[in-house]
Amino acid sequence: MSRKPHFIFFNPDQWRGDVIAHQGNPAASTPTLDRLAQTDAISFGRAFCQNPVCTPSRCSFMTGWYPHTRGKRSMTHLLHEDEPTMLHHLKDAGWHVWWGGKNDLTLDVEGACHVRHCAQPAHANLHADESWRPSQGDYSMFAGKLDKLPGEEFYMDDDWCHVLEAERTIDEYTGDEPMCLFLALQYPHPPYGVEEPYYSCIDRAALPPRIRPDDIAPGKPVMQGLIRENQALDGHDESWWDELRATYYGMCARVDAQLERIIAALKRKGMYEDTALFFFSDHGDYTGDYGLVEKAQNLFEDCLTRVPFLLKPPAALPCRAGNRQALVELLDIPATVYELAGITPRYSHFGRSLTHLLDNDEQHREAVFCEGGRRAGEIHCSEASADNPASLYWPRTSVQRTNDLAHGKAIMCRTVSHKYVYRMTEADEFYDLDQDPNECCNLIDEPACAELIAQCRERVLDFLAETSDIVPWEIDPRDV
Repeated sequence: MSRKPHFIFFNPDQWRGDVIAHQGNPAASTPTLDRLAQTDAISFGRAFCQNPVCTPSRCSFMTGWYPHTRGKRSMTHLLHEDEPTMLHHLKDAGWHVWWGGKNDLTLDVEGACHVRHCAQPAHANLHADESWRPSQGDYSMFAGKLDKLPGEEFYMDDDWCHVLEAERTIDEYTGDEPMCLFLALQYPHPPYGVEEPYYSCIDRAALPPRIRPDDIAPGKPVMQGLIRENQALDGHDESWWDELRATYYGMCARVDAQLERIIAALKRKGMYEDTALFFFSDHGDYTGDYGLVEKAQNLFEDCLTRVPFLLKPPAALPCRAGNRQALVELLDIPATVYELAGITPRYSHFGRSLTHLLDNDEQHREAVFCEGGRRAGEIHCSEASADNPASLYWPRTSVQRTNDLAHGKAIMCRTVSHKYVYRMTEADEFYDLDQDPNECCNLIDEPACAELIAQCRERVLDFLAETSDIVPWEIDPRDV
């Protein structure tokens, strides 16, 4: 490419990979993503995050490092000034970097962007205003319709403020530098709530079946059972769960509509053809599966680890739009960006550029990896909500703080057909995804699976040996 591309990173929070219509979900309302996958973009149906909670995942996809490589495996440890991201590299290479939305990433915000948009004043959302909760001990995660504020076109939470400001920024951009826009949204992160028309656009009758606790055979991790006990949602009937799930789907529909506004602005400005657009989530959400809501840091079901990921390259690059089934990881994003931008990064990373998949569906990775948990005694990896029983996230974070066994370190190795989870403090897991796509029956003690399990353990060993650290590029001065 002779012209440097613009970059758009559109990053919703906690969108599970199966809530997309063009990937086969009849209840999903995602017309913008569907059009992209039909005309201009590739959509990865087997894209996986490297940690199932926000901060470790974001640190990973912004650097190309796995969470363990630099110990970025908790919600309480961001990247520091000496730890580079692709935003830093794009800014230093001449891109004008605009960042709107949440951080959960780096302490060096100033070094990562030229403009950091924060909604002023901060608008109320379902985290800040918990008046919807029947009681502080109720963890049912509100699900329902939000009313529009008087005189406002939208329910004006912070996400809408960031999206509208990003739209305005594109419309009014006059700089000579190529633009990089990073939109890090809160939706569809729970609590679950959305305004019209998104609340009513989901056909409740079309929702795919929920994975219920009764479907699960013995052998699942301790953490899952303890969170389910703390959330205490088993007494709700299927109509309640359907409403919760439909509200979450509506939240995804709203994000899809917000993406359409950004695309429309790029087209008005004449920038769309020269833009590389990346749409992806940091991790997924239980949304009722296994009787749970939210997520957990060391659980690895596909609803948590498989994410939506679409890539629209600049028009100058040949691209056969459509679905791709190659296994990819979110940490492949920086490698792809560096290739498209013509940047040689100033550090070692583990990503692999995705550009070879633009016009074919060849193999990319034999296996993908996700990791989480902590060693015994690492209470500094805990979140503040662990000490507050009134917090929405106490059912999960309290277990993470107090139970070394349940929150032990773990590593997922997933191939196309099988999933293996190494667990440091309890029994491992192994699932035949062809026969058991819902991961309900742990086959770790099944003799017929012994050879496949051994192969997966070997993969985990190779993975750890290759990615355990990085050597700095700067050579330290010394007397010889």
